[in-house]
This record gives sequence, C-alpha cells and structure tokens, in this order.
Amino acid sequence: MIQAYAVQKAKGRLKRIEYDPGALGPDQVEIDITACGLCHSDLSMIDNEWGDSEYPLVPGHEIVGRIGQVGANVTHLRVGDAVGLGWFSGSCQTCHACLRGDHNLCNRVEQTIVGRHGGFADKVRSQAVWATPLPAGLDIMKAGPLLCAGITVFNPLVQFDVRPTQRVGVIGIGGLGHLALKILNKWGCEVTAFTSTDSKREDALQMGAHHVVHSRQTSQLRKIAGTLDFIISTVAVEMDWDAYLGALAPGGRLHIVGAVAEPLSVPAFALIGGQHSLSGTPTGAPATLRSMLEFCARHRIEPMTESFPLSRVNDAMTHLRGGKARYRVVLENDFV
Repeated sequence: MIQAYAVQKAKGRLKRIEYDPGALGPDQVEIDITACGLCHSDLSMIDNEWGDSEYPLVPGHEIVGRIGQVGANVTHLRVGDAVGLGWFSGSCQTCHACLRGDHNLCNRVEQTIVGRHGGFADKVRSQAVWATPLPAGLDIMKAGPLLCAGITVFNPLVQFDVRPTQRVGVIGIGGLGHLALKILNKWGCEVTAFTSTDSKREDALQMGAHHVVHSRQTSQLRKIAGTLDFIISTVAVEMDWDAYLGALAPGGRLHIVGAVAEPLSVPAFALIGGQHSLSGTPTGAPATLRSMLEFCARHRIEPMTESFPLSRVNDAMTHLRGGKARYRVVLENDFV
C-alpha cells in the first residue's frame, strides 16, 4: 500500500489516504520518496485550472528518492539507486517521437499527476526510462525542483541552440525564472532579468543576471529595444507581449514555458517586421533530463528552497498561494 496526501475536489484541502497501486509492471520501478518539490502546476491541478484533473488527486511531480523495487525487464537501475521523476512518467517507446529521442512529445505520454497519483506520498511508480539517475554532487534534498522547473528552462536552450554568445532575457523571477538565471549564466549568456518586484532585484543579480529591468516601466523596456536574441517567459499571466517582442533583436525568439491560461495576444507585425519567432516547449526527454542534471552538478547549480514536512503540506500550499515562496518549496517525506 502507498501512503499519500490527496484532494477530493477542486480547491480542496489535502488529506491523508492509502491506495493499492497493484502489481509492479515489468518495465516499471517503484521509488521510495525522499522529498518532492511543490510547483505552481500542482496548484493548477488541485484547482482544475486546465480542466483535466481527476479526483482524488495526489499532486507532486518534482520527486527524488531511491529505487525500492524494479520490474522484471528493468536492467539499468538497481534497488537503492538515487533517482528523480518529473512531469512525465511514461511513454509508448515505439512511436516516431520516442524512437528519435523525443519521448516528451509522444502522443501517448503519461503525466505524473494527470489520471494517476503523484509524489505527495511515501512511494511512486513510473516507467523505468523516466526515473532519471541523480549524478554525484547534487544535494538530493534540493534536486527535486530540477526535475520540473530546471528541465523546463533548460530544454529550450537545447531545442533552439541557444549559444553562449547570445543575450537572453528571463521574464519572471520565481520557481522557474530563478533557475533560468542560474543556468543561463553558467551557459555563458549575457542575462537580463525582467521582474515587476523591486525586492527581487538583488536576488536576480546574485543568481546570475547581468542586468535587471523593471517589467512595468515602459521606459526601461524601450532602452533595450532590439537587443535580445532570446527571451524565456516563465510567468503564468498575460503580459504585454508586443513590448517584449520589441526587445528582441532581428531574428530573435520569444519562448513561452509559463502556462498562461488565456490566448496570447500577439500583433502580426511584431513578428513580421523583425522576423521574430514565438514558440513553446514542454519539459524534456530522458536524455535531456540527464544532460541537465549533469550540467547542474558540474556547475553546482541548485534551486533556492524552503522546506516543509509533508505532514504540513496544506501550510506549504498556503505559503505558495500567498506568493511567499523563495523560490521553491520542497516537501520532505515524514511518513512513519
């Protein structure tokens, strides 16, 4: 049996439950959870903002722990191995996307907290290929947010060949954005942070930004018009996209990883005139996850975290809903 915390309805409180996961599949592993990050996407699923939540719902998709069981066909993982599990937990392995290494684009991809139970628990299961080994040098108690927030901002650097010589902007200095600053700095880019909160200015500079722009001051945006090669938006709210497109250099790209619920309002001429591009990506494939974790271990990149015991998960949710998290909350498994 697995012990977990679940909500029974949209916007409900998390309560302790127990469920039987059934027999372990031959290509699956069971992970004994050490800790799980708390992501804004967990709140979105709890509140059914995206319309695909099923209840009871066990959130949690920034999972770290150790292999407790392996299926009969699993040969590359052993009991006791330290691994992480993010937004995706399974894929078909046979479609064209999977065969070319884009497992995250599989049209039958399994999402860790959509239609199945996630990591606010003592154990979780996944297809073995999605249980990513944690390299030496990563603090297992801080590594969880890399499995979602980290890969979400790392994947576009790989997909669009962002180079160390480029100037890159990051919109929003929160759970995703603060990791984007750290990763981009070590990637070698000249980094500009966009924030509407003056209190985050010094944090942004310490985390790797070379410049900080107040996103609500149009005069500051005008000063950098036409200078950035790539902008990553990590926010989940509507923005003045025309203004950010204006900050792009010719041929520049505005890239969306924040899950904005409303349709994006983008003027056609803002794209046409500067030959600009607008794009988005999900989290990454298993190979990209491994590369990201190795990169972070090599450069000693880790999220800034606050910890709560899992038994205080509702307090942690209140903390996150209130915008008080700096910059990622991690829930430590205290099931006994």
